[in-house]
Amino acid sequence: MDSILTVGIASAVIGAVIAVFFFGSYLKKRTSEVHSMAKAEPQDPPIRVPKSNPKKTHHPKSHATDKNQIKRHHPLDLNTLKGHGDSVDALCFSSDGKSLATACGDGVIRVFKLDDASSKSFKFLRINLPAGGHPSAVSFADDASSIVVACHTMSGSSLYMYGEEKQKEQSQSKLPPSIKWERHHIHDKRSVLTVSGATATYGTADGSTVIASCSEGTDIILWHGKTGKNLGHVDTNQLKNHMAAVSPNGRFIAAAAFTADVKVWEIVYQKDGSVKEVSRVMQLKGHKSAVTWLCFSPNSDKIITASKDGTIRLWNINVRYHMDEDPKTLKVFPIPLCDAGGNPLHYDRLSLCPEGKILAATNGSTLQWLCAETGTVLDTAEKAHDGDITCISWAPKAMTVGEREAQVLASAGVDKKVKLWEAPKLQSV
Repeated sequence: MDSILTVGIASAVIGAVIAVFFFGSYLKKRTSEVHSMAKAEPQDPPIRVPKSNPKKTHHPKSHATDKNQIKRHHPLDLNTLKGHGDSVDALCFSSDGKSLATACGDGVIRVFKLDDASSKSFKFLRINLPAGGHPSAVSFADDASSIVVACHTMSGSSLYMYGEEKQKEQSQSKLPPSIKWERHHIHDKRSVLTVSGATATYGTADGSTVIASCSEGTDIILWHGKTGKNLGHVDTNQLKNHMAAVSPNGRFIAAAAFTADVKVWEIVYQKDGSVKEVSRVMQLKGHKSAVTWLCFSPNSDKIITASKDGTIRLWNINVRYHMDEDPKTLKVFPIPLCDAGGNPLHYDRLSLCPEGKILAATNGSTLQWLCAETGTVLDTAEKAHDGDITCISWAPKAMTVGEREAQVLASAGVDKKVKLWEAPKLQSV
């Protein structure tokens, strides 16, 4: 009996010892965990904030976007004209530089009022073309209220001249522009590449606007801006036209085409100021490959050409051609653009500023400004548009930019935008 009691007491003591041991271990473990949690608590906020705070997680992405926007913003970039629904294929300034007309693939001509190139928004007049028409070129006629538009459809190309309607005395609302004249199938079924207009002031010209439409074939037609009368027709006979331009004084027409030579015609005026004929007078020879674009100097006595041979040439056309004096190459500049392999590139488009000192040129989405006298690069915008640049043009007069006046270039692109650029400083050469 005593032995059984002794065994029971011993078992109870051993059980108590074991219980105390495990209980002590448990308490020690819990205390250790509590201490561990207490030490880790100050580190919780930086670990949790990135996961729980959406502003924190979004911040790096937003920052990257801001950096890209800053990177895309060129110092000469003044403004962007938005609101186009498709690629902007052509643009043109009015003679006073206060209006800018754009031709868009959405079938709409927009005429922006540019009182200040730095404005946050611009008012514009909307002109809807006939259904199914795709505008390819645009030019102002006699003044800022009349516009000539080249439009292409499945049946061929047409020209429309839109002018303001005379407002009735009782009506207070302004009437939309209406078609004053229209010409259809002007280049058969070929598209119109360019439309170039100028006020005829040379010799006995009567000051009317003459407009040259250049087709993708080989024909060029001269039109009277106000009446739509066909004034003459020429053929380049160079397989395929690239573009054509009328000199600022309305005396010459020059065409860039598939071959290396540039043909020049003179618009001959009668004593009464009307056009008598259009006759070929000279040919610019010197390039080794196709001429892609050309532009006249402001005084109409020089031409600048860009070619696929990788050069720009400055020509003097103020010669006695009727005495068989040939135009002269004044300067030859290499085009300062190369591809990734180091091969020279060519310019797609050219535009010379009204003072004749700065030449703007494009290749794809790249926009460059050159000194017209030396060919030196003044500035470059490598991604001027998000896609190819379709057209460039200088405002004919200095524009208001905030509290100053500046020469302004407009560019259009397939990215549905029109941009305004300030001219670079020539002192940087």
